Amino acid sequence: MILVTGGAGFIGTSFILDWLAKSDETIVNLDKLTYAGNLQNLAVLAEDPRHIFVQGDIGDAALLAQLLTKHQPRAIIHFAAESHVDKSIHGPGDFIQTNIVGSFQLLESVRAYWEQLEKPERNNFRFLHVSTDEVFGSLAKDEPAFTEQHSYEPNSPYSASKASSDHLVRAYHHTYGLPVLTTHCSNNYGPYQFPEKLIPLMIVNALAGKSLPIYGDGQQVRDWLYVDDHCRAICRVLEAGTPGETYNVGGWNEQPNIDIVHTICDLLGELHPAASLDYRALITYVADRAGHDRRYAVDAHKIERELGWRPVETFATGIRKTIQWYLDNQDWLNNVQSGAYREWIETNYHQRSV
Repeated sequence: MILVTGGAGFIGTSFILDWLAKSDETIVNLDKLTYAGNLQNLAVLAEDPRHIFVQGDIGDAALLAQLLTKHQPRAIIHFAAESHVDKSIHGPGDFIQTNIVGSFQLLESVRAYWEQLEKPERNNFRFLHVSTDEVFGSLAKDEPAFTEQHSYEPNSPYSASKASSDHLVRAYHHTYGLPVLTTHCSNNYGPYQFPEKLIPLMIVNALAGKSLPIYGDGQQVRDWLYVDDHCRAICRVLEAGTPGETYNVGGWNEQPNIDIVHTICDLLGELHPAASLDYRALITYVADRAGHDRRYAVDAHKIERELGWRPVETFATGIRKTIQWYLDNQDWLNNVQSGAYREWIETNYHQRSV
């Protein structure tokens, strides 16, 4: 039995589907079901006894104690987080509450549970914290990629809140001995990603014939990681990672945002041609995000060297699979674009000057 937090979100969904496709070990999925959490993602598991869904908050100490006592998990995989930079700029409070205070409460509850385990179970227990490369700040064009030893320099309320949770996780290992593992991933993409992020937003808007808003000059560089590769890395770190260690998980694929959008437009032209529409013609440059980091890139040699993990998908194969999934799942797209989503898009994009 393992307990997953945030399992109805994008990466959590992919992890659970991947885990249960390969294992009979039960997952308890604790998710608050905020705007980006979607049980429809896990509809195929509705009758599967290996998936136990609990709607709840990682900050609810009584609920956490109940779940841990009842299910006796051998590991916690902590995905639950507010994760969108733009939302953190408009309203940082939710990020502080979930990513810092919520993670603290989760750690406190897990520590109390872990300390009462018998020695064999204590030794084998793991707490895996899923973090981000954004805690390291921004890189210049020719700087080497972030290693696990890079100093923290977060530049947004989101990345600052994740950096804070990282420090708490580290402190609980060094102070209390809690066997923790931390991963820092680069930008994920793939099926089930909520269309506030770059790739699904571009796909959704292009299919609707709407403008494709590009921040600033579009030359912000990110390393792109297909979500299934990320989930394989998490499984490998859980299986063989050294407690107290951190592992960078990257896709070895740095590209400027504008190149990503050009690729999406060209693939849509191939997979979903529109008779009178050139998808690239929809590209519109808008005012940049406040404090926008110029470049992220992670050096993922450590996880390859020590644990034997390397991404399977190239960006060319991963983005084609991603676009095809969105084309094949129009009902899912329509369902997630609620009034709250439309209000957010209006707030973040339509008020930006072109």
